[in-house]
Amino acid sequence: MVARKDGRRASTSHEKATRSISSQSQKNTNMPSSVPPSGQDSYRPHSYSFESNKSSRNSRFERSRAATRRRRRRAWRGRHPIIFWALIVIFVPILLGTIVFAYLYATTDIPAPDKVAMADKTKVYYSDGKTELGSFAEQNREIINCSVLPKYVGKAIVASENRSFYHDGGIDFKGIGRALLHNVTKHGRWGGSTITQQYAERYYLGETKTYFGKLKEAILALKIAQTQDKDTVLCNYMNTIYLGRGAYGIQAAAKAYFGIEAKDLSLSQAALLAGIIPAPSSWDPAIGPKEAGIRFKRVLRIMKEDGYITASQAAQAKMPKTITQTTQNIYAGQQGYLLHMVRDELTRNGAFTQEDLDSGGYRIITTIDKAKQDLMFKVASPSQDGRGIVPEGLQVGGISINAKDGSIISVYAGDDYLKKQLNNATQALYEPGSTMKPFALMGAIQAGTSLDTMFNGNSPRKFDGIDKPVGNFANMSYGTINLYSATANSVNTVYMDLQSKLGAKKVAHTAVMAGLSPERVNGKNPFTVLGNDSVHVSEIARAYATFANQGRRPDLHIVASVKNPDGKEFYRAPTAGKQVFSPADAALATKAMIGVVQHGTATEARAVGREIAGKSGTANDETAGSFVGFTPNIVTAFAIWNPDAKGSPQVIKPFHGYLGGSDYPVHLFTRYMRQAVIGTPNTKFPEAKDTGKIGGPDGKWGLGEQHTFTHIKTENEGKDKNKDKDKDKDNDNDLDLDSQLYGRDDSSSGGVGSYDNNSGGHGYDNNYDTTGGN
Repeated sequence: MVARKDGRRASTSHEKATRSISSQSQKNTNMPSSVPPSGQDSYRPHSYSFESNKSSRNSRFERSRAATRRRRRRAWRGRHPIIFWALIVIFVPILLGTIVFAYLYATTDIPAPDKVAMADKTKVYYSDGKTELGSFAEQNREIINCSVLPKYVGKAIVASENRSFYHDGGIDFKGIGRALLHNVTKHGRWGGSTITQQYAERYYLGETKTYFGKLKEAILALKIAQTQDKDTVLCNYMNTIYLGRGAYGIQAAAKAYFGIEAKDLSLSQAALLAGIIPAPSSWDPAIGPKEAGIRFKRVLRIMKEDGYITASQAAQAKMPKTITQTTQNIYAGQQGYLLHMVRDELTRNGAFTQEDLDSGGYRIITTIDKAKQDLMFKVASPSQDGRGIVPEGLQVGGISINAKDGSIISVYAGDDYLKKQLNNATQALYEPGSTMKPFALMGAIQAGTSLDTMFNGNSPRKFDGIDKPVGNFANMSYGTINLYSATANSVNTVYMDLQSKLGAKKVAHTAVMAGLSPERVNGKNPFTVLGNDSVHVSEIARAYATFANQGRRPDLHIVASVKNPDGKEFYRAPTAGKQVFSPADAALATKAMIGVVQHGTATEARAVGREIAGKSGTANDETAGSFVGFTPNIVTAFAIWNPDAKGSPQVIKPFHGYLGGSDYPVHLFTRYMRQAVIGTPNTKFPEAKDTGKIGGPDGKWGLGEQHTFTHIKTENEGKDKNKDKDKDKDNDNDLDLDSQLYGRDDSSSGGVGSYDNNSGGHGYDNNYDTTGGN
């Protein structure tokens, strides 16, 4: 027993334990808290206390575990759907991807490199879809043995395209990761393809823009890496990669850029070719010299860093000179013009790149009718005339289009593309002369002017803002005539009077709405209505198609559709067009142009045997002449011009009975259309109603509203005329539209200004000489 300082007896450790156990037992087992009297055998304090304590602890532990399990079950029930679907979302795509990957891996074969080289040729067909017109990249593809190449050629390509090439397994996962990160964060487009992947892409061009296509590319790259050594892969890559200028493979590229064999490439030349691989059409030194130089230096720097060349070699390497691009023989003859028109159209509208066309394996169906194309060449080509009547050096351009949808039926662009690359139908410029007058006529109709309004058709006449008088062809006076007669006889003074009311800008705007270029026809020229601006044959034909198509301007095109290598349609040309004039206004303008053929300056065209409308035109001093004529379905235009050796326009002298500049184009039109309309519907033009006001909207146009069609007579009326209907020389000036009005076609009389050698045709800066004739 222990004594405490306060005098009270301290409890022993045994007594403390006993009391503690007793207390816990009472709480946990409801046992009595008092201790039985001493001497009772039934009380065993040590045995009872420890067993009771153990039971108590077990009981609490079990209850705690049960509570925990209940809480976990409740939590699991709450979370179970989320986890379940999360597992589905995560693992099912992985499983499916694995299955697809395994299937593609097992079924993907590696074709031979030479099969790749020939499998992606793009073919171009005539409108029947069967007759081949030509192809792209057919003869500029050469497979070579890479053992003949200098080592630095392959090393330059590795440095440019895939520095890890000799270490990766066909796929660069780090590169793919960097590309994905950049594309997501920078919204750009980086590629993560290795040389092996790019080589594999040659087999699946067109598909690798999709994720599935990229998967096939990656699988093929893995298989190639496992079955071919690095040198073989690199060689196959160099034999198939596109390097611009229509060149596929290092051999064709060496010839296209340097005029040498690939085995003779210098280090500098190899570095240049390797550098432009990502964008050869843009980084060709002839097109983008600055970017080509940057890429050239980059390749040399990497080659030095990676130990392929020494610092001295890198320093000595200079930017090499390239040769002028040469034309492939697939463009010989007429086909060359047509193929370039196809290529230009598809790349200009953004549907395809140059590389797409050269390597995509597409089937391009054009709108060109083979029979009519042959007919066009036979009619228009001076070499095909057989009579030797066409003066040497005379240029001819011709085109025939479907008025309803703008599809090009046939083209005469020149005899041989290899001899002259300028397309006379779509690129050369000439002065259209009086073929511009119908646009002023349309402007007058839109302003509410009746075509029966009378004008002073005498020559010469003075106009405000113009220094010298304006005259008609041969200074011929027609007296008082209406717009029908003025159109049929192409009377300059009447149309200058009409433009003075409309304004030159209104005439130009109407022409642009119909289909001419706003850059060249803008109303700044005071003689816009007389055709002193420059146009293409193709665009004037399109503008007249707007009249033929009841005011709807068609979309001019040479490509009807493009099909993928698998035969599925990939592209179709737009053909809806745009309504720019009302059908009623277009019909009335067409009615006036019918008079040109029936009793005006183009009567030879009546021999076509169909209802024809059109307009002839002669340029300054008869340096150019043209005719545009149409049925309701077909528009055909011909133009001739006479440049000298330096490209300056020269007078077209009379030949073989063709006296005026427009006589021969009318003859070409007639010869072509007589055959071209065979088998086509003989459709009539819509009926036209003239609801305009005599004297124009304010009654002051021409001679005013007091003058009518029926009571005004010309000074020459009733005189005896010697008519030559075949040559259109009848000068009868009777105002009745049913009479024969064969006044000579005018030209916009004046001198010749400067010739723009870069324009490809006749673009003049005229100082108009109003001497009254040509």
